[in-house]
Amino acid sequence: MKSAQKGFTLIELMIVVAIIGILAAIAIPAYQNYVVRARITEGLNLAAAAETTVAENASEAASDLSAGWNAPSPTVNVSAVSVTGTNGVITVTYASAADNVVLTLTPQSNGAALQNDVVPPNAITWTCAVTQPTMTAYVPANCR
Repeated sequence: MKSAQKGFTLIELMIVVAIIGILAAIAIPAYQNYVVRARITEGLNLAAAAETTVAENASEAASDLSAGWNAPSPTVNVSAVSVTGTNGVITVTYASAADNVVLTLTPQSNGAALQNDVVPPNAITWTCAVTQPTMTAYVPANCR
């Protein structure tokens, strides 16, 4: 009498291991990109307070668009967030954990840059840009 086969053959196991290897080779780089993107989002969240301060100061025609804003402490992902007082440009500098990306957020009204001591004629819009074109895969779509 024949006994029923128990377990898997060697070739079946090799095929499964090969499939898992191929999937891992594709998934690991994609996962690393998502990790860096999450770190970039942290810096944009830290810059949100600066955006509010710049907008409020511009609406009051302040001489320093960064007045009243305190820079956040550096984190593991974000080295610094700075604001230029004359035009309100916000620069977010990331640490090596976020691939040293540098983002600039530029406020505009009617397509023109903000100026201190001048009330913007219309609503303020923000233009996001990355200084290193090779890093565009990591930044949000509005920064590309």
